[in-house]
Amino acid sequence: MALFGRRLHTPQYEVRGNEVAVLNTSRGIIRVRLDGAGAPIHVANFCELALSGFYDGTKFHRYVPGFVIQGGDPNTREMSSADVAAGIPGPAGMPGTGGPGYCIREEFTTNPNNSHDDGALAMARSQDPNSAGSQFYLCLGSQHGLDSGYTVFGQTVQGKENISSLRAGDVLESVTIEYA
Repeated sequence: MALFGRRLHTPQYEVRGNEVAVLNTSRGIIRVRLDGAGAPIHVANFCELALSGFYDGTKFHRYVPGFVIQGGDPNTREMSSADVAAGIPGPAGMPGTGGPGYCIREEFTTNPNNSHDDGALAMARSQDPNSAGSQFYLCLGSQHGLDSGYTVFGQTVQGKENISSLRAGDVLESVTIEYA
């Protein structure tokens, strides 16, 4: 199945169910317990990307106070933090328009834990429900208005204060996966 010229991807990573994503940012460490039971496609996709180094050196490109901080766009990797924060096009395109070259199937309709609580990790997408790829966001407070349209695949267990300090242009230095 193709979507906006991108194929619908089925990740090969086998979810263990005890994954914790460690986001090493320019503002500090954030640990997120991933929900492999509720959102196995999203967790597998995120783990595959993290383990391949896809997120390393990208920048957070969208900050909406009291709402979300968004990252995961490879277009931001070669851009300066100032240009990302200003929303200036980079060599690979506009911040917020990049991805892995494929999409994944939505899981917000099947995930019993799909709750946008403070610190929730969820996948961004375009208008099509099956258009998520690599861009993700962290909730800055509860955002339950998003529950019926975006897949939550993790919850922050450490570093909420670091999430609160993130702004557009801050660097996602690396993402590693630990097993609790």
